[in-house]
Amino acid sequence: PTFAALRRTRRHPMFALALLGAVALVGQSRVGSPRAATSPRASIAAAAVGAGPTGYVLPGEVDEDFLLSQSTFPIKPPALIELTKRLYGECKVGLADESVLADTFQFCAPFVGPLEKTPYLAALRNFKIEDAFPDTNPQYHGFRVDPFEPNRVWFNIRVKATHTGETKAFGKATSKALVFPPQAHSVVFNAEGKVTEMTVGYPVDRRVGNTGGLGGAFGYFYGIGRPLPIPECKPYARSLQFRALNLIGRIFSRN
Repeated sequence: PTFAALRRTRRHPMFALALLGAVALVGQSRVGSPRAATSPRASIAAAAVGAGPTGYVLPGEVDEDFLLSQSTFPIKPPALIELTKRLYGECKVGLADESVLADTFQFCAPFVGPLEKTPYLAALRNFKIEDAFPDTNPQYHGFRVDPFEPNRVWFNIRVKATHTGETKAFGKATSKALVFPPQAHSVVFNAEGKVTEMTVGYPVDRRVGNTGGLGGAFGYFYGIGRPLPIPECKPYARSLQFRALNLIGRIFSRN
């Protein structure tokens, strides 16, 4: 770190923590892999221009292929990913075919659930998101099987949608175009290939989009200007305690 950066740590304690973390990570990379000591800048530059993988192994990085090869779960990763896509495609997450959901099924979002099968399907039918936002484009990507839970598929979405339909839940059409933050979803299967769990709507960068950093149904409500009258349906705001803690930190950093 430069001397200018070190001087900034007195005025900004959070910057000091970030700087210490960066130094620690750099130190680990220097001792954790022989490749890191050769020419890290050259390796990064080569990867950036499409020269292929550098072979660099991050300290603490697991061998995903090896872990998945040790799995005893009967359904293999390619088939699990296909089941997940069919769930969200032709099965419409259970609305078009309830049989894909196990009797023990649970749905869980950041502020909703866990919901069992019957209340989950009832909630979907009441919201009628597809009727209110008929041009919804989830932009699915990044499907992969969890090497630690080999019966679980993770993927991401970056939803775009326009409110052009009138429904009871969302009211009259506003024609507002929504851009959601990137969200993480997952689907868990049992050995028979039925869905036992779905997690949806977890934002991974609340700064993106125009739905207040909210995912799932709450993002739709907030994005069209009709948020539910609850704190969970509003953008993140620092609590009084957190603001007080930051104020105390700034006061002590001046001494």
